[in-house]
Amino acid sequence: MPVRKPRFVPRRHERGRERPAGGPRGPRRWRIAALLAMAVGLTATSVAIGADGGPDRAGRDAPVLAADLSAERLAAGDLGRGIDALRRHLREQPKDATGWSALGAAYVEQARTSGDPTLYPRAQKAFGRSLGLRPAAENDAALAGRAARAAARHDFTAALSEADRALRVNPYSERALCSRVDALVELGRYDEAWRAVELADRRRPGIPVFTRYAYVRELLGDAKGARRVLLRAQESASTPPDVAYVATSLGHLAWSQGQYARARSHYATALRADPGYVPAREGRGRAYAAEGDTKRALGDLEEVVRRYPLPGQLAALGELHEAAGRRERAEEQYGLVRTWTPLARAHGVATDLESALVEADHGDAAGALKAARAEWSRRESVHTADALAWALHANGEDRRALKYATRATAQKPGYRNASFLFHRGMIEHALGDDRAARRHLRAALDLNPGFSPTGAREARTVLNRIGGPS
Repeated sequence: MPVRKPRFVPRRHERGRERPAGGPRGPRRWRIAALLAMAVGLTATSVAIGADGGPDRAGRDAPVLAADLSAERLAAGDLGRGIDALRRHLREQPKDATGWSALGAAYVEQARTSGDPTLYPRAQKAFGRSLGLRPAAENDAALAGRAARAAARHDFTAALSEADRALRVNPYSERALCSRVDALVELGRYDEAWRAVELADRRRPGIPVFTRYAYVRELLGDAKGARRVLLRAQESASTPPDVAYVATSLGHLAWSQGQYARARSHYATALRADPGYVPAREGRGRAYAAEGDTKRALGDLEEVVRRYPLPGQLAALGELHEAAGRRERAEEQYGLVRTWTPLARAHGVATDLESALVEADHGDAAGALKAARAEWSRRESVHTADALAWALHANGEDRRALKYATRATAQKPGYRNASFLFHRGMIEHALGDDRAARRHLRAALDLNPGFSPTGAREARTVLNRIGGPS
């Protein structure tokens, strides 16, 4: 597919710039402490809304849209203060449709980052209040918020539908444009995601779009191009939340390529900008783990889990304990994942992808396969192909597993992920194809030798056994 450079517009030049007809107009101002956020799914990225922090005529905080800021760039305290400010405002101004949309979006982000799925019904109620005050034909903010809620609950088909509805109301809605990219990515529709991110870049260039541009490039096998995009985005990051968000994205990309010192440098930049930024602390912990610095890795990941006990983070901490021989501590983390899963499902969150991977590695193989098949029926992405392959392998169905492992590591879209390569190599080893197993296990370790404390160790053990260099 054609490759086009994103339209990088320095953030300082965007303020006050007039948008084309149908887009938002006028200057946008904000203060970080009053910003609110909105989630758009697991990968990495979301778009935010918030309050400008300035008093209205009654001396209270009045919510306004601040669509250029991404939720993951906000500190938890900022989000909590923003929610409190909005609730106070809405008690005084209950007919403020924009305020209700902002509150709903904030609940979505709080649910996504805290792992508390009971907040999603609150978000839905807030969006409903907004739509009751301002009809859908005029209320792209509520529709875009509902797209974010659907994505956060892993209902990407609904997220795509709601984002399209919002864009029919306002073609320049940044939140809807970004949600549309995220939904297409998670559905495995990568060619469409590329076209969607190019459209978003034409209409609303900015850091939320640039980070998506980079991720789609990475999924299409262009990690170097993804890094170039993020470095350009970093040049336009002018606030601490922007700096932390983009630097963390650079850190994640470097870690996935096995560049741990570079990753730690980016995470350090993020934490200097925002010392409380949890994604950067998590990334730093994973980098320490990959370098064998277990003490520092445990310090970071235990703090992350204390604040946000989500499945991915719990499993990462569990594997670190397991690799260090602390099996009981590891089982505690895996058990917490199993406790969280039914609670999330009860509130409409599709948890099958996470469940499939955790259970295939650490628990119920039959349950892992059931979950993976359910997720594959909803979306055929490289991530779900890998999860289904690994679940089939856990159940001894390696010939069928290889079909999906091959799809997850195929030249198209071209995504290179060390865990995917490890899974494929282990499946090939189980089938007796040690030549192919050596190739893919070696590729996994060459790409990211510390991709998993337990998986990397197992890959080296198998390579030593079958005569390949480890």
